[in-house]
Amino acid sequence: MRAYQPPASSLVPGVEVVLEQRAERRAMRVLSAAPHARGQLLLALEGVGDRTAAEALVRARVLVAAAALPPLEENEFYYHEIEGFQVATTGGQVLGEVAETFSTGANDVWVVRGAGREYLVPVIADVVREIDREARRIVIEPMPGLLD
Repeated sequence: MRAYQPPASSLVPGVEVVLEQRAERRAMRVLSAAPHARGQLLLALEGVGDRTAAEALVRARVLVAAAALPPLEENEFYYHEIEGFQVATTGGQVLGEVAETFSTGANDVWVVRGAGREYLVPVIADVVREIDREARRIVIEPMPGLLD
């Protein structure tokens, strides 16, 4: 599997996960998780005993309960926490809301949608100036060309 935030320290033996596939969900227990090539994980799940059963799970999302996630360090956040946060520039221009996050390998990127536009905002210190969890608001300093 490909983890959103490798090394996926919440995937440990015994933890219950939910597999989501084609609008169906089912709970399963992790038997083991080991690092694999290119940031991927080899994940063994209870009840998935052969290659055919594993192939049936291709493209399934592996969901972990928020309570099973490891605590965050200062200035860290989980992707799911900031979805829906309003994004504005340091000059006060409201761009929209964080719709999703993806990784480019070099850094994460927020997809910000609003007013019929979509912006791809790099999640780097030079751009992200403030994340206010209580106000559900993010302030950015756009790089040249970011808003064009």
